[in-house]
Amino acid sequence: MNQQPVTIPAKVAAHVLYHENRGGYPPGSFTAKLLEAWAWADDDNASRLSDAWPEYAAALALVGQRGGLERLRAIAAGQ
Repeated sequence: MNQQPVTIPAKVAAHVLYHENRGGYPPGSFTAKLLEAWAWADDDNASRLSDAWPEYAAALALVGQRGGLERLRAIAAGQ
């Protein structure tokens, strides 16, 4: 897994929020399927996805953290 700090772009935050039914806006079809696959991935495959798409990994990790959804909403809003 990528160990360097990752900046989450506003569009990534919005896509993850939408995927989680928490706001945001829909991604394109590839990204929608990527997020769906991530939801089904075992640990090894989730790690591979994280290596390839670190911004999405960071955003998805925020979903499970206290205050994470609020942080994603702020990022999506450009704050």
